[in-house]
Amino acid sequence: MVFQYYQDTDMLYIKLTDGVSCDSEEISPGVVLDYDKNNRVVGVEIEDASKSIDLSRLELKSLPIVNLILSERVPA
Repeated sequence: MVFQYYQDTDMLYIKLTDGVSCDSEEISPGVVLDYDKNNRVVGVEIEDASKSIDLSRLELKSLPIVNLILSERVPA
């Protein structure tokens, strides 16, 4: 699972799997689910993320994480 924040558009994308998105559905204003060819959710897009989410904190609880990778996005 990958959380990626795009500051220039204030969009948070949560990539759930490595699947390819074939379809999308806005399930509520500013929240879009991406589906693969088997209709499984592969990602979640949250528009205007900083207005509804505290992006300064991420808390993980009870996840069976084997490999945690932290990386910082480098501006272009």
